[in-house]
Amino acid sequence: MNFVDPSREVLAETLLAAGPDSPTLCEGWQTRDLAAHLFLRERKPVVGLGLIFKSMAKATEKATDKLATKLESPTEYTKLITTFRAGPPRYSPMSIRAVDESSNLIEYFVHTEDVRRATERWAPRALDEAYSDALWDDLIKRAAILYRGVDLGIVLVRPSGPRHVAKRAPVSVAIVGEPGELLMHAHGRTKNALVTFEGQPDAVALLQSAEVGL
Repeated sequence: MNFVDPSREVLAETLLAAGPDSPTLCEGWQTRDLAAHLFLRERKPVVGLGLIFKSMAKATEKATDKLATKLESPTEYTKLITTFRAGPPRYSPMSIRAVDESSNLIEYFVHTEDVRRATERWAPRALDEAYSDALWDDLIKRAAILYRGVDLGIVLVRPSGPRHVAKRAPVSVAIVGEPGELLMHAHGRTKNALVTFEGQPDAVALLQSAEVGL
């Protein structure tokens, strides 16, 4: 099943409802900065390279800031979200279904929650089981990279039973949660992820102070 298109729809609706000046979990970004990021990464491939290569990061940051400033206008913000909602243009690599799915399934989920969870009162979404399974499948492909900076073994555990060893080490911590919550933790939103930990207290403390994510 394709979950990227409905995820894009939910993200667009969330951004529209929040407006251009709402907070997000992305440090230093308001919703208009996040919207600019999403727009540029699929419509300006050269700008998107700055998300991968550090040598180009400043140019990407400058382009994002410039567009975000334009989006201070609610009219311009709504116009950009409407364009984003329509999907990538034909010339974008993300117009290829396989690239779109690998690039955006997790991206859209995490950024939707970046907006939803930046408020004081929020609740986790009830996700379709097949959608949760798809998020889990993508997570376990990337987990080793996301936890590479943690000096511990990491085991990801779903309450329903499935487990994945993301990283092996003499001392390990199990992180328990639904796939969406595990995703948020793995992408560095550690204080906003509804997960629990199983392991030695000092190991859990080390994990909670470690740098997680890209």
